Amino acid sequence: MRLSIILLVFVLSNFTSLAQPTPYEKGNGNQSSSYAEAIAWYQQLAKGSARVRIDSVGRTDIGKPLHQVVISTGTFDPAAARKAGKAVVLINNGIHPGEPEGVDASMRLARDLVRDPHMQRLLQQLVVVIVPVYNVGGALMRNSFTRANQNGPEQYGFRGNARNLDLNRDFVKLDSENSRALVQLYRRWDADLYLETHTTNGADYQHVMTLIETQKDKLRPEISAWMHGSFTPALYAGMEKAGMPMCPYVNTPGELPESGLQGFLETPRYGSGYVATFHTPGFVLETHMLKSFKQRYDATYNLLRIALEQAAAQHQALLAARAAAKNACAQSEQMALNWKMEPSKVDSFYFRGYAARYKKSEVHGHDRLYYDRSAPWEANIPYQNTFVGIDSTVKPRFYLIPQAWREVIERLAINGVKMLPLERDSMFNVERYLIEEYKTSNRVYEGHFYHNHVRLVPLRQQRQYYRGDVLVPLGRATDRFVMEVLEPVAVDSYFRWNFFDSVLQRKEYFSSYVFEDTAAELLRNDPELRAAYEDWKSTQAADRSPWNDLYFIYSRSPLAEPDFMMYPVARILN
Repeated sequence: MRLSIILLVFVLSNFTSLAQPTPYEKGNGNQSSSYAEAIAWYQQLAKGSARVRIDSVGRTDIGKPLHQVVISTGTFDPAAARKAGKAVVLINNGIHPGEPEGVDASMRLARDLVRDPHMQRLLQQLVVVIVPVYNVGGALMRNSFTRANQNGPEQYGFRGNARNLDLNRDFVKLDSENSRALVQLYRRWDADLYLETHTTNGADYQHVMTLIETQKDKLRPEISAWMHGSFTPALYAGMEKAGMPMCPYVNTPGELPESGLQGFLETPRYGSGYVATFHTPGFVLETHMLKSFKQRYDATYNLLRIALEQAAAQHQALLAARAAAKNACAQSEQMALNWKMEPSKVDSFYFRGYAARYKKSEVHGHDRLYYDRSAPWEANIPYQNTFVGIDSTVKPRFYLIPQAWREVIERLAINGVKMLPLERDSMFNVERYLIEEYKTSNRVYEGHFYHNHVRLVPLRQQRQYYRGDVLVPLGRATDRFVMEVLEPVAVDSYFRWNFFDSVLQRKEYFSSYVFEDTAAELLRNDPELRAAYEDWKSTQAADRSPWNDLYFIYSRSPLAEPDFMMYPVARILN
């Protein structure tokens, strides 16, 4: 009898843990969970179910841990999940804590996965990994005012993290402890599908949910065909069936949605752009800020649920497509490093908007835009979402990185890139880039002064390298990521993010009055230098000065620094 009572208490305790309402559900429909409430709730859920595990996976910039919640049947180990043929879905919440509906919707989703029979069946094909709150520092800065135009909830977090970094610009540069922990989590699981929850701003329209799909033309065609041809249409159909018609992220060429929609080109600094470099399709769920928090919560939950249902139904096709994309990447001989929209390719999308009107502003007296919700409209509008690759670059056999550039080597290691330290001092025939031109932003952007308009001149050299310098072999599934960060022209390369800036400063100069005689001798003894000097003079009439003339000769002479403006990472082609 006593044993029966103990078992009954245990069963009732577990049922209570699984049935517990979320903080959102206990509120008034306009309240979101705090970081502490979310973690405590997941910990309680894990106590009641052997299918749930919550772990700390690293620290964040505010000193508190980053957590993962793994929901699975039979295994919580990435290698075992792979062996079992399960697809791994990673859901990342609270990257911008002022956009918190995913935090709350994922709690309901997690509970349903262990309590609802229909949802439980999805775990036969899936392992679901949830990051409850990614930007912990921002989540702790709870207020009700920093997103000035947003309709609820009553309290929410701040966009920047404890270092005032936007974590959705930090997936490559890894300035934050948060992003280092998350990147290692992602690479450890090698997630097959990435979902990130947000709230968008901008124009007003009828749609509650908008969606950013990993730009289809950037992905390997092997995975893009599955994503854009099968999975994404199923998401749109599912949301339509749920009574929540969805549209692409409202990124317009003009002020109004009527001007059309354009695909959002998410580069590797963003979460969905980052995972694309490892052949993972990514989706950014962007609810509309002017809808009520309850509407946004419901739309987020439903899209997450539909995404899991489709991922389970199509998990074999997803795994096969990723495997094919990885193999094709390893075998490829060259790669496009940047992308631009093809303006001649125009499709259409059936959009549900509100009439845009103008009236006199009470503040400044000029005409101001507003959207008239009493005048809804529906129509096909232009949709441009075709991009073409540019800056195609031949893949080397190896990159060779001098060990002095430890910040770069460290970031490659965090991303699981295979590297081979040299065992002895050696000479190599390499290709190196002369940085012929670049422009630097005059305003700080996410803690950096970003470089753009990069122009390079490849040079062949024989060069000495030393024990401990690092070879990065290519011919692997990680090649796309490696080239995106090590080729300086790529939009989010380590060069553009200032990791090599010390080579852009000359360390030695000359004294003009002494160098005069040396310059004259150089011109007498070097006909090629003299010809180059004469050509230069003919184009510099307005800008010439004695110092500039001497500098032109000095910079092209054997006396100049050999590594000034030389990109340190070398390429070994054969």
